[in-house]
Amino acid sequence: MKRYDYVIVGGGLFGGVMAWYARKNGKTCLVVEKRDQLGGNLYCEEIEGIPVHRYGAHIFHTSNKTVWDFVNSLAEFNRYTNCPVANYKGQMYNMPFNMNTFSRLWGVCTPEEARQKIEEQRAGIAGEPRNLEEQAISLVGRDIYEKLIKGYTEKQWGRDCKDLPSFIIRRLPVRYTYDNNYFNDRYQGIPVGGYNGLIGKLFEGCDVRCGTDYLADKETYDAMGERIIYTGTIDAYFGYCFGKLEYRSLRFEDDLYDTDNYQGVAVVNHTAREVPYTRTIEHKHFDCTRDYKETPRTVVTREYPVTWEEGMEPYYPVNDEKNQALYRQYAALAEKEERVLFGGRLAEYKYYDMDKVIESAMKAAGQEFGR
Repeated sequence: MKRYDYVIVGGGLFGGVMAWYARKNGKTCLVVEKRDQLGGNLYCEEIEGIPVHRYGAHIFHTSNKTVWDFVNSLAEFNRYTNCPVANYKGQMYNMPFNMNTFSRLWGVCTPEEARQKIEEQRAGIAGEPRNLEEQAISLVGRDIYEKLIKGYTEKQWGRDCKDLPSFIIRRLPVRYTYDNNYFNDRYQGIPVGGYNGLIGKLFEGCDVRCGTDYLADKETYDAMGERIIYTGTIDAYFGYCFGKLEYRSLRFEDDLYDTDNYQGVAVVNHTAREVPYTRTIEHKHFDCTRDYKETPRTVVTREYPVTWEEGMEPYYPVNDEKNQALYRQYAALAEKEERVLFGGRLAEYKYYDMDKVIESAMKAAGQEFGR
């Protein structure tokens, strides 16, 4: 049986960055990935010459120059800027909430008029917000909450906003400028041709076993590595001994249209409660360096939130007090596993932006390999 310095469980971003640093330091790595391909949720599938983000829209953004320089050393990034729009019963609104949104909603022209309108609408919330609904109204007023937050959020989390904790949206992006750039970060873009090239570079030089469940043969794989880097669900690693952590999952449906431009933008949020999906993604618009007319057909993906059950992909941790208390029990067990490094969104039961995953992996690699 071949021995490796590291057995890396999971072919996503955290595992990839750890693999890159391990190989840079002359270490041997075996990657064990449950899916049939590497990349985790970044994996792209080419359809009609269009890189389709198979597991939802992924726009890379960061203010960390070290992280930006790192990913750009591995792949060429385009200058894509995320400017999604919201569709509420056929009415289109710019996001994040900005002067274009306020002008469309209320016919206001100046930041002062917009501030006054929001101030009037949130005056009814007194004291500390008791739930997500009160929190949202206290931040942006009732009109924006009713049209652009309530239905979308209830679909996303599968429960009424009054039954969701306020801390889920402690902050909402509100801008009193006519700026539709969703992110405030200094750097933003998408790898030209999709994320697969970046993933390939991260895992270059590793032995890889896809379609393989590490936990189904844990003893065998543990015996193959001096160290284990585990990026899967932490409760599954410990056999759900304290119970199962909760997640929200997603289901995707693709449609191929005989048009070069279906919705005019990469991402549309559908905020009405009666529309069963939360987003439509037209993937060709992610490649802002190409003329969208180069491909006469277009792929549009509808994104449906669903209740997670075992066997489904876990996407969003349910970060309420009950689940956080349960996670802390598992985290205490993880600290006792001397040969195992736990990292990434599933092992840490945390929603991570891509740059934060890389930052976390870089920190872990610094502790593991030194600088």
